[in-house]
Amino acid sequence: MNDLSDPLLPYQKRVIEAVGVNDVVVIEKSRRIGISWVLSWLAVMTAGAGKSAGGMDVFYMGYEKDMTRQFIEDCATHAEILNFGAKEVGETLFHDPDRPDADIKVFRIDFESGYEILSLPSVPRAFRSKQGLVILDEAAFVDDLEAMIDAAMALLIWGGKVVILSTHNGDTNPFNQLIHDVRAGKYIDEVTGENLVHLMRITFNEAEAEGLFHKICQRKGEVWTQDAEDAWRRRILKQFGSRADQELHVIPSPSTGAFIPRILIEARSQDDIEIARWECDAKFTMLPEHIRRAECEDFCRNVLAPLLAVLDPTCPHAFGEDFARSGDLTVLWFLAILSNQVRRTAFVTELRNVPFEQQKQILWFILDRLPRFRSGAMDSTGNGQWLGEVTRQQYGERVQCIHLSEGWYRENMPPLKGAFEDEKLLIPNDRDTHDDIRALTLVRGVARVPEKRTTGASGNRHGDAAVALALAYFASKSDPAIYEYTRAPSPQQIATGAGLSRDDCDELEDAGVAMGNLGLRGSV
Repeated sequence: MNDLSDPLLPYQKRVIEAVGVNDVVVIEKSRRIGISWVLSWLAVMTAGAGKSAGGMDVFYMGYEKDMTRQFIEDCATHAEILNFGAKEVGETLFHDPDRPDADIKVFRIDFESGYEILSLPSVPRAFRSKQGLVILDEAAFVDDLEAMIDAAMALLIWGGKVVILSTHNGDTNPFNQLIHDVRAGKYIDEVTGENLVHLMRITFNEAEAEGLFHKICQRKGEVWTQDAEDAWRRRILKQFGSRADQELHVIPSPSTGAFIPRILIEARSQDDIEIARWECDAKFTMLPEHIRRAECEDFCRNVLAPLLAVLDPTCPHAFGEDFARSGDLTVLWFLAILSNQVRRTAFVTELRNVPFEQQKQILWFILDRLPRFRSGAMDSTGNGQWLGEVTRQQYGERVQCIHLSEGWYRENMPPLKGAFEDEKLLIPNDRDTHDDIRALTLVRGVARVPEKRTTGASGNRHGDAAVALALAYFASKSDPAIYEYTRAPSPQQIATGAGLSRDDCDELEDAGVAMGNLGLRGSV
């Protein structure tokens, strides 16, 4: 439990720390958990500090006058607590160069440091000729957010900082699109790999767990009890009702439509990418093992081997697997990583009603022959856990076992969509595969396959190809640690040269090891 003598809760401290070490911070948050309040605390520490201590002007922008006034009042209170000399707190006029006949009243605090906290009207041109820390509050509710962000980012050139925070206002809102772009990696420095925008997500549940209600009781002069907190929580959730997901749990309200539009899917499709399909009937499972293995070997040799034979041996390859034993499909999706970083589908394998052992047989047949096999990600949820585990045991840390969850989808579906948008992904031109990808929709604000199943030309489907593709793309962006070794030659090999290449012998001689005397000086 947080020390109640500390004015800041742990998640509020993390906000201050994040702004301290990042130029741009984006915060998706619950309502009424004190994020704007802690940023007013940060504003005072920033504007009240001298230049040598990192001080700078602070510019606050909200979408309505009352929230702006509250922010400035909080700043004034903090200035007294922190003993920063505020010379003057009051109102001033903002002179709009584009509308000289319409000056706007704004709030400001001047500090003895020479810096100020100034509220600005919510128009992009308000940032002209400004330099310092920008706080853009409830960004999902401002007009023309994209233009506002572009204007604010200009302050970074001379060492400013930008904080963009908001509750959500629907999944199609520009603020949610910004969140999507950050998760999709669109702000990653291609040289350093550093994400230039730091993303934070703070929910009502997290705030409560870190002491929010304790702090409320302290402020009201009441004694905290667990019963009181439970009643408070029930009351809050009841009051928000169906809006609680968006307002408290940081889940943007969903709109209708596919997560990845058909036009993008078709634009990234190629006719020459093959899909190998194998389906077993119910009797196949009970056939003797040697017959099952032989029939599976025929599929591997006759169908898969020709696909593997034409792969570019210079390209690294990765794969993703969505597992099913019956009903749905197991989909194995293989990606070639081209020299321009485009992920081109090498081929796809779909298996329906194939026994566990034969799924392993097929996957291992491919991986043993896959050129420059770099990494793989396997669905290890439920029945898929066995195949994921034995494959990781066989191929090591190149294979990752993924327990699919809402959190995994939240972090990894935006990069997949970003690859479609940025022309970094090529897929088969196949109707069933397209339908699987189009099945991805926003569920509680997260792109995933809903429970509803579809029927394709090859039988019942449940977005299986989409999940396999997401896992393959995730694997292709991973950088697993691979440990390799070269076995040292035995004394007998050194003595006779057996099993050693001419290069091996040359290296031994260069190292001063004489062939024919077991590596010893002198004679035996």
